[in-house]
Amino acid sequence: MSESAARETLDFIRALPKTETHLHLEGALPWDFLRRLDPLRFRDVPASWREDFRFASFSHFEEELLGYVFAWFVTPERYHQAAQAIFQHHLEQNVKYVECSFASGVVEFGGVDGEATAQAIRDAVPSELTVRIFLGIHRNGYNERTRDFLDACVGWSALDGLDLHGPETLTLERWSARLWRQAREAGKHTKAHAGEFGGPESVRQVLDELGVRRIEHGVRAVEDPRLVERLRNEGIALDVCPTSNVKLGVAASLESHPLRALFDAGVTCTVSSDDPISFGNCLTDEYVALAARMGFSRRELARVALNGFRVALCDRAVVAPHVAELEALAGEG
Repeated sequence: MSESAARETLDFIRALPKTETHLHLEGALPWDFLRRLDPLRFRDVPASWREDFRFASFSHFEEELLGYVFAWFVTPERYHQAAQAIFQHHLEQNVKYVECSFASGVVEFGGVDGEATAQAIRDAVPSELTVRIFLGIHRNGYNERTRDFLDACVGWSALDGLDLHGPETLTLERWSARLWRQAREAGKHTKAHAGEFGGPESVRQVLDELGVRRIEHGVRAVEDPRLVERLRNEGIALDVCPTSNVKLGVAASLESHPLRALFDAGVTCTVSSDDPISFGNCLTDEYVALAARMGFSRRELARVALNGFRVALCDRAVVAPHVAELEALAGEG
């Protein structure tokens, strides 16, 4: 792609109305917040922001991220401050709709009030943005310390749903199906991380046992043609994070990332940034990568953006203008 073509594509991407449907709020903390908090400890941006950086393992990534998380996220007020800046950055990228999660582990190990945190995030949402807030619960996150607030969270008015987090090597415990069912009965939405480090069987398990229709990552479904067919036929959406997948070793490169094959197979895929503080990325960067490294045309970029609005968990009237604009750009209008 020539320099002038790259500039034109970037302008096109910036103008697209977009969604971000897979974002960990703690992992989206702006680096400047930490730098102001402790200028010596957080003087230099992480080495993981380099394009050629690869984490040694998920544990390596998680250990580094938790160092940032527990330095800043110690009160609901800190969540509010961070969320304000994060959502402002979304507006600057022409993002209209966001689904984000905050971690139950911060409630468990940091002593932060979960219900107050959900409300603090809700209060940070600007009027120009629609946001859905999820509580992310690790696969082994239900225990004596967390039982009371996890059972109660389906009644939190500021919370929109539950998302299953944590390494897929951990067993899917019996409480999760019950809690996911109770959440839906209470009018909440449910999602699950799967098909990242776990293979197609991980995706199939959360579909069958948790009853979710939104999979965070899910890219290893590409290894099973029958599962890919099921995802397409049932309209299951994958909220994909290409840069995250490459830096964590799920995909060898952006050029070989499974998103291209999944998209071409008719699976509904959205694109998000996952944990920008760890990967040095933003949503705009992900769209640029699709164009420059995966061969997505402008019409295909519009289709990816359109997918985000089609799976958005809100009244259709809220997203209708963006859907109409993107359908025209994608050649579907």
